Amino acid sequence: MKKSVLALSMTGMLLSSAIQADTILGIYAGADAWRTAGDGHFGQTEQVQKFNFKDKTQGSYYLALEHPIPVLPNIRIQHTPLKANGETTLSTDLSLDGQIFPAGTMINNQVDLTSTDYILYYEILDNGLVSIDLGINAKNIKGDVYVEDINTGFAQRQNGSEFIPLIYASTIVGLPLTGLEFFANGNYVSYDGNRVYDAQAGVAYALLDNIAVDLRLKAGYRAFNLTLDDVDNLYTDLDFTGAFLGVELHF
Repeated sequence: MKKSVLALSMTGMLLSSAIQADTILGIYAGADAWRTAGDGHFGQTEQVQKFNFKDKTQGSYYLALEHPIPVLPNIRIQHTPLKANGETTLSTDLSLDGQIFPAGTMINNQVDLTSTDYILYYEILDNGLVSIDLGINAKNIKGDVYVEDINTGFAQRQNGSEFIPLIYASTIVGLPLTGLEFFANGNYVSYDGNRVYDAQAGVAYALLDNIAVDLRLKAGYRAFNLTLDDVDNLYTDLDFTGAFLGVELHF
């Protein structure tokens, strides 16, 4: 993260500040194993049902490109499949894709979502110890929710897809002479009854650091919430939270 002067552009407004950019092209590639505990509600109407979900290990992958061109933002793409399933006895009637599952029905329930982030950001501070990035994110969430009556086998699935704009921020604080860094990053938006946040924080250790490649090991905690208000006839309030372990390469 060796940087020169940049300009921060967010939501169509150009702000100027003394900030730094990679003096050479930098590529970051990483992968995390995220142990999620799922919790939440979904349905076709505002009368949503709370579901039980089993814990599951999810994969998450990202690629970032940083460059020395001041007026152009850096780019980060992150892909996270989110799946969870469980068994629930309905406490209220559930409407899904036009079908009604009455209260008291024992069902298998499943959420299968894919979250892909397309992030444009500028690094507004990098003094060797502290780094701060700010930008915008177009998060594409698509997938489906599914329920199946355990007794009859009757099942219904409802699909949804949406691009959601979010604010992105990231910070890294290094501890000199230790190889350790503390990091935190996240995305957030709230509007018209919808709310989405995806945030993580943790510690990283530089296992390898030379002129050719850097290798960091990471551990931390990640929290993701998806609250949708009538998006493709779908209402949700879903949470995925848990610890993760990861690795990052910097070329």
